[in-house]
Amino acid sequence: MKRVICTLVVLGLLTTSCNQKNDNMKTFDAAFAHTVYFWFKNPDNQEHRRTFETSLQKFLTNSKYAKTNFIGTPPKASRDVVDGSFTYSLIVTFESAEAQQNYQEEEAHLIFIEECKDFWDKVVVYDSNGI
Repeated sequence: MKRVICTLVVLGLLTTSCNQKNDNMKTFDAAFAHTVYFWFKNPDNQEHRRTFETSLQKFLTNSKYAKTNFIGTPPKASRDVVDGSFTYSLIVTFESAEAQQNYQEEEAHLIFIEECKDFWDKVVVYDSNGI
């Protein structure tokens, strides 16, 4: 599978969906962004990380509502204002707040939570409407 190099410029200029085949790229939808940060109980556990990444990819591939996504890990911080304490980040875009709510309740999302909930100690979510 060919991987697409993604560039995320903070004000929402995500132009392609990460980890998607070239023929399956989607355009960033600035209507609604869902940003999630995960802090793992055991961030160095490679088995947990592999399971999390696999489950998350499966979930996002099967989501009926997520338009684009970006999965990341913290870079080595070069400035004091950068918080690199999380284990994973996820940014997902939606066409509306209603679509995001449907995503919360869809089977693919619930399966992901069930498969991975024991890995994280803390989850913080930031939802944003586009302006």
